[in-house]
Amino acid sequence: MNPTFQRNLRRVLPAVAFAAAATAVSVSNAAETFLPACYKPAAGVSTTVSYPARKGPYRVALVNGHTGIPWRMQMIQQTRAWAARPDVAKDIKELKVVSTGADVASQIAAIDNFIQAGYDAIAFIAVNPKAFDAVIRRAKKAGTVLVSFDNPVDSPDVLRITPEWVEFEGDIKTQAVVDLMPVKKGKLLEVRGLPGNSTDRDRHAGVRKILDKYKDISVVEVTGNWDTGTVQKVVADAIAVNGKFDAVVCQHGCRGVTSAMKAANHPPVPVGGDAENGFVKALIEQKIPGISVSTSPGQGPVAMRAAIALLQGQTLPSLVNLPTPNVLTKDMKPDVNYFPNLPDSYETVSSYASCGISFTPDEINKFNPDNN
Repeated sequence: MNPTFQRNLRRVLPAVAFAAAATAVSVSNAAETFLPACYKPAAGVSTTVSYPARKGPYRVALVNGHTGIPWRMQMIQQTRAWAARPDVAKDIKELKVVSTGADVASQIAAIDNFIQAGYDAIAFIAVNPKAFDAVIRRAKKAGTVLVSFDNPVDSPDVLRITPEWVEFEGDIKTQAVVDLMPVKKGKLLEVRGLPGNSTDRDRHAGVRKILDKYKDISVVEVTGNWDTGTVQKVVADAIAVNGKFDAVVCQHGCRGVTSAMKAANHPPVPVGGDAENGFVKALIEQKIPGISVSTSPGQGPVAMRAAIALLQGQTLPSLVNLPTPNVLTKDMKPDVNYFPNLPDSYETVSSYASCGISFTPDEINKFNPDNN
């Protein structure tokens, strides 16, 4: 055989094999899936995702979008804490973390860089739900496992892991707030999240699903960007312009709601918000009837665990809905639902017990949320 041909063949064959593996991603109706107590299919979803098994340990990456949000920072810390555990670390050769900010092109470029560098799997929180189709195709061609979580993409071609946001913000949070209103009429303030995200879109749909049933409740919308300082400012401005509200529904950064109410001497009214420590403590301290509804930063480890499982040849539902922990003010207990000795920015629900993912504050705080 010609030596030049032999050299070329040696270069081409691995690429052919890799491409064949990449196209072996399947969407099927297989009944058995990985850790079904954790990775439960969304309602009406029977399709699954799987990849050909490959040998570890693996090079994996976490691509976050927006920065400066305490939930995102704790999510990164928890992902690193999970990856450092001995039973997990044996499967991970390298964990790379990058936060790209709000620019869609920057996030896509970061994912592309990891694909081109030969990483086995990438978990990411998408800045925009509809902009990732091309990079998803490139990942599939390269055989790179993608897991979209928290703010999932709309594409069915990758594994998506998320709370059921319409239920989360609507059936659970908004309905609880309405139930706590003495009279089902008046002005309700809706504090929305980051524009353009699937999460904000779906959570707003959940609010409307409930409030459209109550014609005597009018709604004022403000944009809080899931940022405590921004939320405090827009809520303070809304109170200054509109006067007293009869209820508030806030997506995230909701410590800003209680701070603005306190500064304005606003009377306690039903408030639905997040599970950040400062918000939950404020419900107690300010005697505000309300509800704390949580999505845990443990989503990061849950997504990364799914990525490892897919690399090992496991099958998962194509769309997973995680449980939604929640608690009313009247049922809150110290050192269970809020932590008097921990920072206000601490996310009080850090675990997903059904997924075998749980952390102590000390374990989380050993790790930083920075890029590496």
